[in-house]
Amino acid sequence: MDTSLFLFKFWGWYCVIFFFILCFNPKRIKQIIEDIQDEKFTILISFLAIIIGLLNILFHNVWEANIRLVVTLFGWLALLKGIMLLTFPRTTTKGITKMNIKFIQAMYFFVFLIGVLLLNEAYGIVPF
Repeated sequence: MDTSLFLFKFWGWYCVIFFFILCFNPKRIKQIIEDIQDEKFTILISFLAIIIGLLNILFHNVWEANIRLVVTLFGWLALLKGIMLLTFPRTTTKGITKMNIKFIQAMYFFVFLIGVLLLNEAYGIVPF
């Protein structure tokens, strides 16, 4: 399987599943925001984000003006998020805790749309 195709499926399903979890259980957003203030949780999440980001970048660092750029940006965003959480945990968590819940929900709807677009690209459901 092509690396891009695999990552289209991975990030597409990740976005769609995460959207539905947060859609059907909005209390999870508040719980994530509360948990991210715990140092142990923050360290764990930052290491996980760095690993996922690095693997994504090492296997797929494509800077073309098409759908593959979205996958590359996901990898870079994961890496930067992990580095920021590990290097500046208090500053980063303050920024996250100050976000409005409605803004987070709107952001995840946007991520859901990106996930659907990636899954469409991977499975070829609606050609365009």
